[in-house]
Amino acid sequence: MSTPHLLPVQVWYEDTDMGGIVYYANYLKFIERGRSDWIAGLGLDQEALRLAGTVFAVRRLEADYLAPARFGDVLRVETVPGLLRGARLEMAQRVLRDDTVLFTAQVTLVALGPTGRPARLPDALRGQLAPQAQAPGQD
Repeated sequence: MSTPHLLPVQVWYEDTDMGGIVYYANYLKFIERGRSDWIAGLGLDQEALRLAGTVFAVRRLEADYLAPARFGDVLRVETVPGLLRGARLEMAQRVLRDDTVLFTAQVTLVALGPTGRPARLPDALRGQLAPQAQAPGQD
């Protein structure tokens, strides 16, 4: 397993419902920020990739809400790349408050080319990923 990429997230009032608890859909925003920050941390520019004809889309997401976050909490988003195949990249993500896991997600991303059809993941991304993220028999 790769070392997780970490992104701190402060819970603001706008992230919560009337009870001061983080609205469930905002966890998806938090993990999106985690993935974007992970990509940037690899030295890749998503806007340059987009201009070159490659964008990323979430193909599948399985999420578990385990405990609530509240207004004022400082959270940590952990992102770990997993299986890499052709146009797909699977990732594990978690949102934690201190050592308490609040939310987990298994996310499958797909690279899309200029026509909106799946396209091979960019070589720049493949080259940055650890060998354990490679699927057996994949280059």
